[in-house]
Amino acid sequence: MNKPTSGFEKLAKESSLYPQESLLKVKEGKNALFIGVPKETSLQENRVPLTPEAVAILVLNGHEVWIEAGAGAGSKFSDKEFSDVGAKIVYNTKEVYEANIILKIEPPTLEEIEMIKPGRTIISAIQLGSQSPKYIQAINERKLTAIAYELIEDKVGGMPFVRSMSEIAGSTVMLIAAEYLSSVNHGRGIILGGITGVPPTKVVILGAGTVAEYAARTALGLGAEIQIFDSHIYKLRRIKHTLGQQVYTATIDTTLLSESLKNADVVIGAIRAERGRNKCVVTEEMVAAMKPDSIIIDVSIDQGGCVETSEITTHDRPIFKKHGVIHYCVPNIASRVARTATYAFSNIISHMLLQAAEMGGMEDMIFNSRWFMRGVYCYKGYLTNAHVARKFNLKHKDLNLFMAARF
Repeated sequence: MNKPTSGFEKLAKESSLYPQESLLKVKEGKNALFIGVPKETSLQENRVPLTPEAVAILVLNGHEVWIEAGAGAGSKFSDKEFSDVGAKIVYNTKEVYEANIILKIEPPTLEEIEMIKPGRTIISAIQLGSQSPKYIQAINERKLTAIAYELIEDKVGGMPFVRSMSEIAGSTVMLIAAEYLSSVNHGRGIILGGITGVPPTKVVILGAGTVAEYAARTALGLGAEIQIFDSHIYKLRRIKHTLGQQVYTATIDTTLLSESLKNADVVIGAIRAERGRNKCVVTEEMVAAMKPDSIIIDVSIDQGGCVETSEITTHDRPIFKKHGVIHYCVPNIASRVARTATYAFSNIISHMLLQAAEMGGMEDMIFNSRWFMRGVYCYKGYLTNAHVARKFNLKHKDLNLFMAARF
């Protein structure tokens, strides 16, 4: 006599006929990268270098990604989103620094540098305007390879990270200007732009690069009257062509610039450092002659600034007044729109990491891609960037000499 089948046994037999879920096979490779993403410690930094989508691609290509718990919170990415795509969530800060490649947005602090294992690679911003020789010394004592986003170029000589963040900054500065021109924030009480029967807002833009381009687009769209100053004629020609409009442009002449600043409601400082040195084009005397409650937004403050009265501020305390003029000098404006900025960052750095793995690792990426090599400012105990060395009056060693030693 057959023993009656229980309901559980019957269900088990039936379920065995259905397709079963299995773990996705991860590609394995001998050049797998070990990437660590610490949580940013700066109070004003909300970005994270990688999105969950980028982490998924890296993991599927056989790379290991460790992310400190809460690292994506400022950009509204949860630990679960990273964990679901294969990242390991680390709850101990020191543990995440065991990775071979450390990805950060802000430059590492001296305490964070101490946590990085000797000989590892750190990829972050450098923000020369807020650094000192002590910072360079700390990196070299750990014999780290340090790569700066601001120095990395692409294959055609462009600066992908700088341009991407500059697009965001340029699109955002006019929104900031509108905010602080309003009566609510004790500004001049004027609208940014122009309306029928009322003279338009006067905007002076210093520099004719990417920040200037996107700031000008926004200002023109609102109906503001703009003037663009730069030392290079070719940049002024290029921005006029890019904007597709006949806008006022001029080379930087002290007398002409002084007159324009006296009538300006908004001044955007967007002149980037050249050869490692910032260029101050607006003196304190010029600032003192400006309209009361007009606003200066010095976007180039992370490189030292282009306005003599500029001082670094934070998102918590973004402004100060000097000579009656509002100064906004936050070095990472893109952090105001952290999620957008994170996607922009991640799209670039994740592609570079995949390229590095295909070439054999970060070392091979550096010495086989001159455009990427330009981002290296310290290499295994030596300062290798001439501009950084000149700024801090330090000795440096040409990175090409290390290339010769490898062969």
